[in-house]
Amino acid sequence: MYGRVWQLARGMALTPTQVASPLARRPYDLRHSDVTLALNADVPALEVARRAGHGVDVLLRVYAGCINGHEHMWNGRIEDALKDGDQLGVRCPPGRPGGDRRGH
Repeated sequence: MYGRVWQLARGMALTPTQVASPLARRPYDLRHSDVTLALNADVPALEVARRAGHGVDVLLRVYAGCINGHEHMWNGRIEDALKDGDQLGVRCPPGRPGGDRRGH
């Protein structure tokens, strides 16, 4: 009964293309959507795992592939952090690019 109601609601709420897709095919898929949304919203993995009742290892193993479309944003954050480090006088450890042999 519950499954039939779910499918009826899907047909009413989604476009025909979406109905033909795996989008929200099962009620359990909403859980996946929630976890994926939280990860893509940059909620820390530890918090997402806590809310989902997972350990971080399970969360990342199951959902890490769901995080996408943010490469440009992540690259910008890395570039900003590098710029901030230069302004703050942060030095790389010896043997690393940009670090001197004395570690200063």
